[in-house]
Amino acid sequence: QVQLVESGGGLVQAGGSLRLSCAASGRTFSSYAMGWFRQAPGKEREFVAAISWSGGSTYYADSVKGRFTISRDNAKNTVYLEMNSLKPEDTAVYYCAADLSPFTIATLINEYDYWGQGTQVTVSS
Repeated sequence: QVQLVESGGGLVQAGGSLRLSCAASGRTFSSYAMGWFRQAPGKEREFVAAISWSGGSTYYADSVKGRFTISRDNAKNTVYLEMNSLKPEDTAVYYCAADLSPFTIATLINEYDYWGQGTQVTVSS
């Protein structure tokens, strides 16, 4: 079992920055990969970024590449999503997720095993 709790969401103006955190508990954090997804009102949940168990490999959706950075601190059992140059279209509920397959970076929702409850990010124009 893995429990995930996101934090750090909020309201920010376009061009601003936010850092999301996701604290994990349960299984050994360094044994699985992590990802961030988001879901805007009326839209399907979509992949944002993922990071391998060691942090050595990352992958991003084209829509956030160059603006968002995913990282992890295995000593703190936490994964982060640093979001810069935010746009109104980044407004969504952001979810972190755990992929118990340690050797891959997954981008599909059904590849992830555990999910957090989500944190709202609102970007005003």
